[in-house]
Amino acid sequence: MSPNHPPAGTTGPLAPSAGQPTGRVLIEHARAVATPQALACEQGPDSVLRNATLLIEQGRISAIAQGEAARLLSQRCEQELDRHPLQRIDARQHVVIPGLVNTHHHMYQSLTRAVPAAQNAELFDWLSALYPIWQGLTPEMVQVSTQLAMAELLLSGCTTSSDHLYIYPNGVRLEDQVQAAQAIGLRFHACRGAMSVGRSQGGLPPDSLVEGEADILKDMQRVIERWHDPSPGAMLRVALAPCSPFSVSQELMRQSALLARAHGVRLHTHLAENDKDIAYTRERFHCTPSEYAEQLGWLGEDVWHAHCVKLDERNDPTGMRRFARTGTGVAHCPCSNMRLASGIAPVPQMLAMGVPVGLGVDGSASNDGASMLGEVRQAMLLARVGHGPAALSARQALQLGSAGGARVLGRDDIGTIEVGMQADLALFRLDDIGFAGAVHDEIAALVFCHSPRADYTLVQGRLVVERGQLKALDLAMLVEKHNRLAHELLAHSA
Repeated sequence: MSPNHPPAGTTGPLAPSAGQPTGRVLIEHARAVATPQALACEQGPDSVLRNATLLIEQGRISAIAQGEAARLLSQRCEQELDRHPLQRIDARQHVVIPGLVNTHHHMYQSLTRAVPAAQNAELFDWLSALYPIWQGLTPEMVQVSTQLAMAELLLSGCTTSSDHLYIYPNGVRLEDQVQAAQAIGLRFHACRGAMSVGRSQGGLPPDSLVEGEADILKDMQRVIERWHDPSPGAMLRVALAPCSPFSVSQELMRQSALLARAHGVRLHTHLAENDKDIAYTRERFHCTPSEYAEQLGWLGEDVWHAHCVKLDERNDPTGMRRFARTGTGVAHCPCSNMRLASGIAPVPQMLAMGVPVGLGVDGSASNDGASMLGEVRQAMLLARVGHGPAALSARQALQLGSAGGARVLGRDDIGTIEVGMQADLALFRLDDIGFAGAVHDEIAALVFCHSPRADYTLVQGRLVVERGQLKALDLAMLVEKHNRLAHELLAHSA
């Protein structure tokens, strides 16, 4: 299927191609702008850029101005309207933040939210309950669930997301996600996941869900060559992502690392998620999770691991030092970790040691939601539950969800509001009832108070959410189709 045509099962037109940013956008009179300086400063509202104007041209932020400079910038744009059409956004009731970056997700799992058999289970039992259902996934189900998850992310202010698709039954391919992303306009890091060790070989997944390792490696090379875009501002990149220590072999881990580095793509997997995960690694491989990763070539600035809840002094005494020394990243998923009772990741210690940390919503059946702004809030709250009231500030949490995630995904062109950066932005209204009384520090209020729907979301300068509505598709039609497929998937497993 050509990438210029929408996949079956999607609704709405394709977004413009990644290489052709469109038009100019002027965001005027912004009530508060979360610049890097504002997020780095813990002194409160005095650090915030106020009544500011941002100009977006060719997909990038080309100017940020205040006061008289802002007036002159608006005047210049007005004078150039005949040559350069302009879309204007009145942001006097908005806080403007960098587009949020989701570093870990399983989008197909939105089809199995709140399944009764998996509501009260820890990780291994949760997976065992859901594997038989996921065996029925079809290409259409993956396409539609991917768009549903991406729509939810965009409406929460997320502009870039990775996804870890590690199940490929019934003809499912990575293209089912790639083309869905192209249709909706989200910046996407597609992870070609895999499972190769089934129950008969001592793994957790059923044998019917694993693939042959030669086939996995062949398809990994194919999707890199077909879809990976290493250029600055890329809308689509590919990573290699064997699923976990309990579902793939050590040899597949080694070979995928060699393949990734030969092609200059990143590596991703799950690591040290809960006590059973730790016990499996110790019993089967006779080492700690960080030792396992090091032995297989899975440490480095081109690697990020999901969860790492147990990468602590008790379970892996040298783990954080290994990660810090090598620049290995972590996708912290607080909602999922709480939902599955996995524990509290030692995020404040990781940050203190210099470990790159971003946030992830994780699977939509272990979070049961995909709000990145909500994940920012939960990251702050969970850190305080585990480590005290000063463990993570609102600004630090927002940084994890933006610049932190960009670093984990190896991006230096997104994650901050600066001239020259990609124009990936989210605007939230502050005149909503959930912010009533929160007039003292707009940026902190966005994290401390409720998590609203984004009023505007821009990706590469394109408006993909406008006045709280998705532009690329009919959300009601998508939800209706998604729910029908969710019923079909569960009925197929009965």
